[in-house]
Amino acid sequence: MLLQQFQESQVGGKKLSLHFARSMSEVLEAQRLRHRVFVEEMGARLPSKEAGVDSDIFDPFCQHLLVRDEITNEVVGTYRILDSLQAKKIGGFYSDDEFDLTRLNHLRDNMVEVGRSCVHPDYRSGATITLLWSGLAQYMRAHHYQYLIGCASIGMGDGGHNAASIFHRISERNLSPSEYRVFPRCALPMDALNCNLAPSLPPLLKGYLRLGAYVCGDPAWDPDFNTADLLMMLPLSRMSSRYAKHFMRKSTAPLLAD
Repeated sequence: MLLQQFQESQVGGKKLSLHFARSMSEVLEAQRLRHRVFVEEMGARLPSKEAGVDSDIFDPFCQHLLVRDEITNEVVGTYRILDSLQAKKIGGFYSDDEFDLTRLNHLRDNMVEVGRSCVHPDYRSGATITLLWSGLAQYMRAHHYQYLIGCASIGMGDGGHNAASIFHRISERNLSPSEYRVFPRCALPMDALNCNLAPSLPPLLKGYLRLGAYVCGDPAWDPDFNTADLLMMLPLSRMSSRYAKHFMRKSTAPLLAD
C-alpha cells in the first residue's frame, strides 16, 4: 500500500495536510482528538482502556483519515473508514449495532461506512471539512465503491425535540426509497417529542444533504453519546455534479493506492 500526503495551501494562517494514518501512534492521535471532542466537549460516556483515548473494537479494522496542521504537527480532524471486506471480518458495520440494515444487504459488497468524524474546535472551517470529504471521495474512487453510509448525530441536550423536528423537516424531501429503508434498534420516541420546532441542523448532516444523501429511516437513540442518529446513505450516482467536481478536483493528488 502506498500512502502519500495531500497538501492544502495555507488557509487563515494554517497549513493543513491530509493523509491516512501510517502507524499505531497516528491512530492514537486521532483517538485522542476524538476523546477531546466527544467526551470532554460533548459529554459522551465512552468506555476506554486508556485515559484520554476514545477507542473501540472497530478501530483496528478501519482506515483513519487525518488532517494535520503542518505548522504545529497536531492532528486537527479525523474520519474513519470501514470497507465491506473489513466489516465482514469483524461481523458487520458499526451501524448494524444501531439499525437493522437488512434492506441494504444486497449493497454491502459495494459499500463503505464512515464514522467518528470530528474536528478540533479551532479548525472548524470549510477548509478542514473539505479536506476530509476530498479524502473520502478519493478513497471511494480508488476502490470503486458506489455507496457510502454513516450516522449523522444530533445532540439531545434539549431532550430530543430538535432531533425530532429535524427528521420531520428533512424526511419530506430526503427520505430514501422504501427499498433502502433501515429500522432503529433503539428508536427515538418521536410521538413524545415536539416535531414542529424550527430545526437547527448540525454541519455534518447539512453536508450529507448537500451532497445528495438519503435519510434511510427514523432516528435511533445512542445512549453512550446521548445523540439521535440518522443513517445516511450516499450513492455516488446521486452526488450533485457541483460537489462531485469540487471534491474530485481537490483529490487529484494521490492519497492512497494499492
